Amino acid sequence: MTMSLLEQDPVRASVSPAEWLRDTTAAVRVSFTWMGVRKTLTPEQKTQAAETFGAEGACLSAGKKLLDTKHAAYKDVTAVRGQVLAYWKGCTLPYPEPGVRLLRQDQVEGFHQRMTQFRGQLNEAVARINDHYGELQASARRRLGSLFNPADYPATLEGLFGVDWDFPSVEPPDYLLHLNPGLYEQERARAATRFQEAVQLAEQAFLQEIAQLVAHLTERLSGTSENERKVFRDSAVRNMTEFFDRFQHLNIRSNPELDALVEQARRVVQGHQPQDLRDNAVLRQQVASQLSGVQAALDGLMVDRPRRRIIRAGTAAPGGTHATGD
Repeated sequence: MTMSLLEQDPVRASVSPAEWLRDTTAAVRVSFTWMGVRKTLTPEQKTQAAETFGAEGACLSAGKKLLDTKHAAYKDVTAVRGQVLAYWKGCTLPYPEPGVRLLRQDQVEGFHQRMTQFRGQLNEAVARINDHYGELQASARRRLGSLFNPADYPATLEGLFGVDWDFPSVEPPDYLLHLNPGLYEQERARAATRFQEAVQLAEQAFLQEIAQLVAHLTERLSGTSENERKVFRDSAVRNMTEFFDRFQHLNIRSNPELDALVEQARRVVQGHQPQDLRDNAVLRQQVASQLSGVQAALDGLMVDRPRRRIIRAGTAAPGGTHATGD
């Protein structure tokens, strides 16, 4: 008889998912220092622009773009930021605090090493865009005309782009226990509630992602004739297999229904290459039919568990150094 994962792990079976999450994860926060590339026009400039439309300057909101964000060197910089965010979110679970996510404690060292590599890549990309800085300023001078102001441009771009990460404590400090035991217990209970919320957020995130992936692949596989056949990219299958790996790695096993549906979807897709699905109409329809059943069950689960939006004060404003949020 096959044993469940929880039966194989009696320690995990003895605690709630929230307690398990609290005991085995660390909070991790990623933040960026990022030069703003847009600047609001001065009151005089807005008045001048408003005259073109016969409007009042005070009623006009306008800004200027300092750098060409479509330049290849600038795209290299933003590409690294995108990779950092994808990596951070891909190996962590959500937490109900802006800019904070939960990382498995046994992954902390690997996370630190990978982020250090990203920091090096970002510094190299910034050095490359700095080499083109004069070119970018000359382009801005042509595009902005009289709105160009040399004072808007620092001497160098180095140091204006950066990535940092830290591991903030989400537990009450030990000294509070000695200063005010009652308050310490209140904060302990508050932390426990947040981890319960984190479990719900993780369920919602996994459920929404698998539902979208299954719906997309099902739609791409549909069609019973050559004329109805739809083209799909390899990524439609690859994204699902990557999700299965991440789900197995991060799943906190808090929702048996979701676990069962993910496993069902995995069995349907497992072993089928994208080209096989394109070439074999019978296989394609078989997989589409089986995924339709999974999709219907996922839709029902989403109705039963409506998405909760948790909003807390303290979200960082955009621009400058800011913590990334979910």
